[in-house]
Amino acid sequence: MKKTEYKSPDELKLLTDKVRQETTSFVTKLKKKKPKNLDDTVHELHEEAFNEFDCLDCANCCKTIGPRLTDKDIERLSKHLKMKPSDFMNQYILTDEDNDFIFKAHPCPFLMPDNYCMVYENRPKACREYPHTDRKRFYQILPLSHKNCETCPVVYDIFEEIKKKNW
Repeated sequence: MKKTEYKSPDELKLLTDKVRQETTSFVTKLKKKKPKNLDDTVHELHEEAFNEFDCLDCANCCKTIGPRLTDKDIERLSKHLKMKPSDFMNQYILTDEDNDFIFKAHPCPFLMPDNYCMVYENRPKACREYPHTDRKRFYQILPLSHKNCETCPVVYDIFEEIKKKNW
């Protein structure tokens, strides 16, 4: 895989839009086929990319999308910040149209100017797992991952690589 380079969210949106139809067709095909070696291929590309790519150079995810927060995330973050969970909720959280807890604002309230996370050791589960390209049964999250191409240059590049495979 070619070395993943930082791309702004605007650049990624344009690139993703340019190949959206092709990638959507590819995702549909993969979901039907469920190739046995998809996980191995994606995980290998994930490892390769993240050996080269430094998320601190980018932080698009922290700047543009918000994680869904679990009760455990809220408990852990409020404890870390030495706040009551209710105070933490009032200050940082809102409930979206799906009744999920999310941060009130973007970029993430814990993202520092140097792209470091001030709550990194206690960050939400969704942040720990992002961009999800190392999870099992990757075919289950293909549409979400396709959407993540607009945010994460690594995910975009992984999709471009797996589209080259003959599945």
